[in-house]
Amino acid sequence: MPTKHQVKTFTNYIGGKWVETSGGTIESRNPATGELVSRSANSRPEDVTHAVEQARLAFDSGAWSSKRPPDRAKVLREISEALRTNIEPLSYLLTLETGKPLTDSKGELLNAANVLEYYASAARHIVGNVPRYAGTDVSLVVHEPIGVCGLIVPWNSPISLLSWKLGPALAAGCTVVIKPAGYTSGVTMEFVKLIASIEGLPPGVVNAISGPGETIGAELVKSAKVDKISFTGSTETGRRIMEMASANLKKMNLECGGKSADIVFDDANLDSALSGAVWSIFRSAGQSCNAGSRLLVQDTIYDSFMKKFKELAAAIKIGNGLDPATEMGPVVSESQLNRVLGYIKSGGEDGARLTLGGKRVVEGGYAKGFFVQPTVFEGVERDMRIFQEEIFGPVLCVLPFGDEDDAIAIANDTRFGLAGDLWSKNLTRIMKVSQGVRTGTVWVNRHLNPGPEVPFGGYKQSGLGRETGMEGLMEFLQTKHISLQLTDSFERARR
Repeated sequence: MPTKHQVKTFTNYIGGKWVETSGGTIESRNPATGELVSRSANSRPEDVTHAVEQARLAFDSGAWSSKRPPDRAKVLREISEALRTNIEPLSYLLTLETGKPLTDSKGELLNAANVLEYYASAARHIVGNVPRYAGTDVSLVVHEPIGVCGLIVPWNSPISLLSWKLGPALAAGCTVVIKPAGYTSGVTMEFVKLIASIEGLPPGVVNAISGPGETIGAELVKSAKVDKISFTGSTETGRRIMEMASANLKKMNLECGGKSADIVFDDANLDSALSGAVWSIFRSAGQSCNAGSRLLVQDTIYDSFMKKFKELAAAIKIGNGLDPATEMGPVVSESQLNRVLGYIKSGGEDGARLTLGGKRVVEGGYAKGFFVQPTVFEGVERDMRIFQEEIFGPVLCVLPFGDEDDAIAIANDTRFGLAGDLWSKNLTRIMKVSQGVRTGTVWVNRHLNPGPEVPFGGYKQSGLGRETGMEGLMEFLQTKHISLQLTDSFERARR
């Protein structure tokens, strides 16, 4: 593990080469200290055009899309292995850029390696079918790669969420242009360096360009040579992407915002529910689309549960992610800090009771970072902004509920529908509530998926399509029907 960080400058990766841009550079800084971490290319529209053209040439040539599935699988396995081999330096850089604890960074990279390994296997299971017709009338249903894909990746889990897109795209036979978030361009480009070192991956299959989403991301979305956009980010940005992509009916999947409900019944294992509820909101300082930002506690246990919950939350060790004792790092930037503090202020103005935290941490060595205390609001009404809007910070709304129907109604009272947690030992209750809550994922007596084999995505304004699992692979494939009249074909062939 490096003891002193060396600031690197990263260029774009286009057509198998590292390419300079005339737009200068953008900086990434450590949100815990304010120190410079890396510089990346501040790309211009012509850089996007160059990257897309190289991806288009690589796809149209068939250099990757026509490779045998075992060959594509081999490359994906090698990328996965390269990631595992380089977990130490990459996790260090990831913590510097995001502020998250080093253990969380290592967990993210392991998750990404597992996803890529899973899609290495999935590449060999892209199969169609043959509907049966009479005589020599035969239909073939086949799946083909969708083409050139723009992968727009967020900063909160940049390598893990990139793997959710890159793995199925490469397994399907697509070519890609990666657009990382500005805050985490350095670690993303360091990962791309590993990809570039893999033999068997033709030039132009993987390209990566950095720069502002408002210009570079928009240029990628609007390009007529890009067949699909895969985006993770806010619902507002997802909506703008849909509008821009509508000009040429570009295919897309969008993994957008969330306001997930964490529902605790009085028959739950309360120790597990307490730990799960605390870390579902305060892990990564609440900067997760699936964070359990609305805690619903059955009224029969509300007071005792919340007393213990606040004791656990107050004891969370805040600090620099490189400190082994740190459990929660800073939010990612000053603008994100101001956003979170603005929501905390609005909660108080709207009449919610602030019962824990609510302040920026500035004492001692924290002054240069963007640290916010774990924050809890009680007495929350369902029409308040802090209940309805995604804060993306360590801020929790808590509401009591009476029975299953009440819990379902509160959980569904949002424009989002990404995920949620449910804590109970009653199977009948579990099935009723998990089917009644309109979200793409319900975790029962746990938080987060056990592996990449299952799909993830949202209902309502939490997005379109699914990532991970075989469903995530199908998002990068087109379905084609080939209808054959064999007798006529054979007769013509004999002539």
